[in-house]
Amino acid sequence: MMFTITAVAVMGATLFGSTYTQTQITGQTLDVAKLDPTVLDKIHQMGGLELVMPSAFAETDCGVLENSGRMVHDFQLTGESVDLPMLGHTADSPKTYKAMTFSGQIPGPTVRATQGDVIKMTLTIPAGEATAHGNDMHASQMSSANFGAVQPGESKTYCYIAESAGTFKYHCSGVDLAAMDQHVLSGMYGIAIVDPANGYKKLMVEKTSGSGELDRKFYDADALEFQLQYNQLYLTDSGFYDQGAMFQHHNTHTVVNGLPFAYVPNGVHNLLIKGDMGMNIFVAQPWNALELKQYQSQLLYVENDQHVRLFVENHGNEPVFFHIVGEILDKVTQGNRVQSGATETWLLGGSQGMIVDLVFDEPGTYAAVNHDYAAIYTGAATVFVAGDPFGLNPVLVDGGIIESPVPSYAYVLGNPSDAVPPAGMNTINHPAVNVHGMYTDERAAEVQADGAIPLWEVVPEVATTLGLL
Repeated sequence: MMFTITAVAVMGATLFGSTYTQTQITGQTLDVAKLDPTVLDKIHQMGGLELVMPSAFAETDCGVLENSGRMVHDFQLTGESVDLPMLGHTADSPKTYKAMTFSGQIPGPTVRATQGDVIKMTLTIPAGEATAHGNDMHASQMSSANFGAVQPGESKTYCYIAESAGTFKYHCSGVDLAAMDQHVLSGMYGIAIVDPANGYKKLMVEKTSGSGELDRKFYDADALEFQLQYNQLYLTDSGFYDQGAMFQHHNTHTVVNGLPFAYVPNGVHNLLIKGDMGMNIFVAQPWNALELKQYQSQLLYVENDQHVRLFVENHGNEPVFFHIVGEILDKVTQGNRVQSGATETWLLGGSQGMIVDLVFDEPGTYAAVNHDYAAIYTGAATVFVAGDPFGLNPVLVDGGIIESPVPSYAYVLGNPSDAVPPAGMNTINHPAVNVHGMYTDERAAEVQADGAIPLWEVVPEVATTLGLL
């Protein structure tokens, strides 16, 4: 059956919720009365029209792909609504918002594959969930009909080959599902990292001798890796999604990996550096208290002269002007192509990602920001600590916490679990990982069971040993 372009547009508008009047249509229209009665129902079930022959798509049949000899990543997600903390939350005075999560966390779990691998994605919606959800994975090349709504009490599986390397968003789909904005901006998003088939390249950093000569230094492809995912929250004071504020781009918070000010100092850092948990060392520390457990802010620790790789994704409505105060982005890669070297700031539009490679030369603190001042003040400040800028090694050695000086504080406190992606072929393992993230308590317990450190239990013992408590 052949459809005109206009007929396809009319049908698509009907399926996706747009309203077309006859005055908006100037071409030939579809005479529904002449169709087989089952056609419209079939199209609706598909979520759209197949406009080309199936052979034009990449192979997506799960049975074929699972027996193709390729590596298969079984990516299981649940879609569930929960209450999670918002700014102003304390253990004594909880302040929460109506969040939507993939598998009890924001962002959802990161799936990592190598170019050419198969991702088998299954989304399950618990029977008690109030609404349907879907999952659109940007790493795929397949008909959007696969991304349609999954009803409460049901599951849906689809498969695809991760053909292109890079970082790719996934999110609650708008195919056959109303209010996609609410689902995504309430937390239903995550990333797929697809590593190049032959691994990452060495990092070249240009230095100078002081006489105009260039001294190119090469770092091995292996790197210490972090993931940073940006988004906005649009919330009422009572924690409900505010679509009116979204339409006006009046966000209430800017979040990195689901939390505003997720990676800034906390009371423990105050104690170690100032000797007083209540004496803040940073301009904004809203998640200070140990009793906040997985929500307490944490810092990101790296060694000096170490190759660091950042997977960065912008899930939100606002641009991300990614910049690290005091550092140069030594290499920026998008879509498996190097876009820039030695640049100060890189712009990411909505639903756009990149890989940043860099080296922190000197001990110090470095703030990764969205260089939009409104974004900085509403939560987009992430602090890296390189080396031992606070001179804590002698204190930790003398206190018997460590036997000898360490190249970064990660060896003592670990790096936050939500900022650490799954390992790939060129990953340097983190010395330790702590439990941190916009997790439900159940999800936090799973992360701890996988070996992450619960700092709210460990730190008081360390502080007591050092005579700080």
